[in-house]
Amino acid sequence: MPAEPTTRPWAAIAAATVLTLPLGSIYAFSVFLKPIETELGIPRSALSFVFGLATVGFTVGMNLAPLFYRLASPPVLIMANAVLAAFGIALAAWAGGLPMLLLGYSVVFGVSGGIVFIMLQQAVNILVRTRIGLLNGYVLSLWPLGAMIAAPVFGWAIARYGYHATLLGLAAAILACGALATGLIVHAGATLPVPERGGRAQPDPNRRAIMIRLCTVFFLAAAAGLTVLSQAAGIVAAYGGGTVLAVWAATFITAVIGCGRLSGGWLVDKLLVPHVSAGAHLTAFAGTVALTLWPSPEVAIFALSLIGLGYGLVSGSTAGAIAVYWPKPMYGHIAGRVYIAWCVAAVTLPVLAGHLFDLTGGYRATVMIAGCGNLLGCAIALGLPRRRMGAAAA
Repeated sequence: MPAEPTTRPWAAIAAATVLTLPLGSIYAFSVFLKPIETELGIPRSALSFVFGLATVGFTVGMNLAPLFYRLASPPVLIMANAVLAAFGIALAAWAGGLPMLLLGYSVVFGVSGGIVFIMLQQAVNILVRTRIGLLNGYVLSLWPLGAMIAAPVFGWAIARYGYHATLLGLAAAILACGALATGLIVHAGATLPVPERGGRAQPDPNRRAIMIRLCTVFFLAAAAGLTVLSQAAGIVAAYGGGTVLAVWAATFITAVIGCGRLSGGWLVDKLLVPHVSAGAHLTAFAGTVALTLWPSPEVAIFALSLIGLGYGLVSGSTAGAIAVYWPKPMYGHIAGRVYIAWCVAAVTLPVLAGHLFDLTGGYRATVMIAGCGNLLGCAIALGLPRRRMGAAAA
């Protein structure tokens, strides 16, 4: 009887870490807005579309990833998509106008980045057997952590070398991290689940209902959280905060979201999913109430931190919930579907917030809408199944 192949889960986790961090730089895209706007003459609204389409590209890639599992081994797939992601950033670096910028950054980088992220997340979920909630919360927390590392580095590099060289440096970093992640995946002995050829399994009505409820809970938290993440500095400034305070507040809130994602996953290992998700929405709701009742720069920072924390907790708990409600081999497939809610959230309330600001000159209406969404999210979350980690059927 052949011996089972040796696996090293720590290597798979390390691979996900080193490659997800540079992918998380997408959240630091705002650093490039002014230099690109100045040199290429592209309006700010069009550049905002570049970021919005990139989130769509990531979501498309996340959902395409399981289709590639049978085409090649995990190391080949991961390296190939890392090369494509780096190529997309290089195209953006040399773009002379909006079409090439959209093609390189939003389409090539976005889609290949989404594919490689799901492959890495699926690989670690196959290999790791304990503390799955903490694991997935950690993987998601790498996105804001990557942005926190990238933003000051990008700012320094743009001032010293220009945005072209900075983007080329990011492309080189993705290539290097892709090569390192590929080596780690080989060392980990990671595999990806290849579905059997033939007919599809009959859909489970119970799991379909769980999917709808889980996506709704995630969407309502992400709509508020992404509004904060994308406009934190502007919101603090609108409530009377100075420029320096607004910038530091945005950085702090990004860190809070990352901590929330890690904590949300960890809590799913200890508590029931509906309790964690409902509590997260109530945390965010408390922030909207505080800012509505006591508008000031200091309260704005506190309130936005609570909203960001709630979003982070829901993100982490949702990632852990997938492992609770579905078998491990289905993780990447289900995660890609759930992340569609994140994509839709990115183009709803954050966009509406900008329009409401243009109409009213403030964010009070946006905060109240976010609070109503958090209350609804709390009610829906309480209807999720009370199932503990490891209870999903194989």
